[in-house]
Amino acid sequence: MNQPAIDHLEAWNAKQEIAERMIPLIGQLYRDHDIVMSVHGRSLIGRSAIDIIRAHSFARKIDDVELSLADTSAVVEALAAIQPGPASVDLALLANGFKASGSSDLENYLRDALAAAAGTRPAKGRDVVLYGFGRIGRLLARIMIEHAGSGNGLNLRAIVIRRGSDNDLQKRANLLRRDSVHGPFNGTIKVIEDENVILANGVRIQVIYSNDPSTVDYASYGIEDAILVDNTGRWRDEEGLSQHLNSSAISRVLLTAPGKGDLLNIVYGVNNDQITNDQKILSAASCTTNAITPVLKVLNDRFGVKQGHVETVHSYTNDQNLIDNFHKGDRRGRSAALNMVLTETGAAKAVAKALPEFEGKLTGNAIRVPTPDVSMAVLNLQLEAETSREEINEFLQQVSLTGQLRTQIDYVESPEIVSTDFVGSNRAGIVDGLATIVTGSSAVLYVWYDNEYGYSCQVVRVIEQLAGSHPVQLPELSA
Repeated sequence: MNQPAIDHLEAWNAKQEIAERMIPLIGQLYRDHDIVMSVHGRSLIGRSAIDIIRAHSFARKIDDVELSLADTSAVVEALAAIQPGPASVDLALLANGFKASGSSDLENYLRDALAAAAGTRPAKGRDVVLYGFGRIGRLLARIMIEHAGSGNGLNLRAIVIRRGSDNDLQKRANLLRRDSVHGPFNGTIKVIEDENVILANGVRIQVIYSNDPSTVDYASYGIEDAILVDNTGRWRDEEGLSQHLNSSAISRVLLTAPGKGDLLNIVYGVNNDQITNDQKILSAASCTTNAITPVLKVLNDRFGVKQGHVETVHSYTNDQNLIDNFHKGDRRGRSAALNMVLTETGAAKAVAKALPEFEGKLTGNAIRVPTPDVSMAVLNLQLEAETSREEINEFLQQVSLTGQLRTQIDYVESPEIVSTDFVGSNRAGIVDGLATIVTGSSAVLYVWYDNEYGYSCQVVRVIEQLAGSHPVQLPELSA
């Protein structure tokens, strides 16, 4: 092996060694002190050494320099020494901030930077019940199990479903264990048949069989003050969803579909500040609404949006037929696996429920296509002022890296990227910068989104706010 090859391999092995040393400290600080670590919004909890290296490499998008593992490792070791209160901390911002400060005392710098978390205590764990266990329900379960940590956050206590067969429990466990789109469950799953329990990575999930909310006695399972997440779509208005509140063990209800009537539709990061303790029933809107609303908000704040049209190219869903058969909806009865299906979307109108300034400004349609996951929204916008492709792309890239909505908005520039590359993305939407078109005050943007996992991450963020379990984000992000 020639010397350059040896040098590259040694450099890689050195990175792996540092990343491997970080892993136990990251896990310990998470479990024992509720400190959630990330690098430019990419979580490091439960990640491999390769994942950690990849997250550091991503930093080149900001200043063309790969983030130093040695620098962030020093931050992790200092955090272990000072043990601040519960917080969601960005190692990249802390490492770069320390370097820019000119200080030589890392621990003192971190004490100042994380002062807002000092003296705070971990949140009390909050019970969560999933009513329905389909595509979104199982992904919510996966995310909450992964976030279980010390047990101070969201405690998934039960799922409520209709019994499908004599071996229903095993089948439900297997669907959680294996997924054709999102791959195998990251951990171990066991079934306790005689107790109707699924045990996933130590999280005990009670399986309750019921066709009617009024028949479920949650208190008999020790569940109390729970947030119930209705994934069935069976009821979408306040009257129907209020049935869940007839149980004294359920204190709040969140719908994972667009709500009807006066129900508050929440797009986390945009209007979650409107949530009050008095609101018992809320909606997490739709996957498309969550994908486009954050992008529309930042564009409107910066450039002004006069009007626009949203065209959604959406993967098929279980609501469609596999082959031609009767369907109460127009066109949706035709084979989802064989056709592009033109249909309607309420996402354009739903944006105004989160952003009232968009009332009457947007129109929209949807085309269902023969892919199982990851969709795209094409935003055709008329802006208040003329701009350029470069200006819009630079702005959106910066928002995705350091803006307050960076957990909702991602940005990518790649001439080879396609839909499957976004399976498992935890952002609400990802702007494809190479596809951006700008002519004067007219702009066309292409926003990818994992309509299953990305949306589920948004739902979990809402649940965490309802539970008061999300730690403060430090350092604070720019507007």
